[in-house]
Amino acid sequence: MVFIVGLGNPGEKLENTRHNAGFMTVDFFAKKNDFPEFELEKKYESLISKKGNILIAKPQTFMNKSGLAVGKITRSYKLKAESLVVIHDDIDLPLGKIKIAKNRGSAGHKGVESIIKVIGNKNLVRIRVGIAPLRGKAKAPETFVVKDFAEEEQKIINKTIKKISEALDCFIENGLEKTMNEYNK
Repeated sequence: MVFIVGLGNPGEKLENTRHNAGFMTVDFFAKKNDFPEFELEKKYESLISKKGNILIAKPQTFMNKSGLAVGKITRSYKLKAESLVVIHDDIDLPLGKIKIAKNRGSAGHKGVESIIKVIGNKNLVRIRVGIAPLRGKAKAPETFVVKDFAEEEQKIINKTIKKISEALDCFIENGLEKTMNEYNK
């Protein structure tokens, strides 16, 4: 089974913020691939959609406690970290850039840090979505990540989400190595 987790924060107010790049990506991927609507599964504290051997989750625990939800799902389904793909925002990458990595630390991302801590290992696939400002540096990263994308930025992130969806298709069909070779450019 492939377990895809999009990281973000629940609630309408935060729906289109930079921190929700993971949610936006799995929403697009699920729709493009005709997955059933996401449904809240309280025992997992997540919105879940499942089709065939692919499980998609959007933890509803808020970003910094994503590990709680992911841990419940991995234990319930008896999933290994190797089957886990986590999609999350990354303020250190230029807007629209993606980076696929495996078996790395959290690089300071609190949601990823939470997952690694709860599942007890870092042997998961991470798809990092660049959300850095188009110009300059984010002055206060904590507040910057919960701001909506500007119109120009939204166009870039939409293209990025489409590209990540294609990378997920490649990963499912061809595995990690080919996907990294194709999309880490």
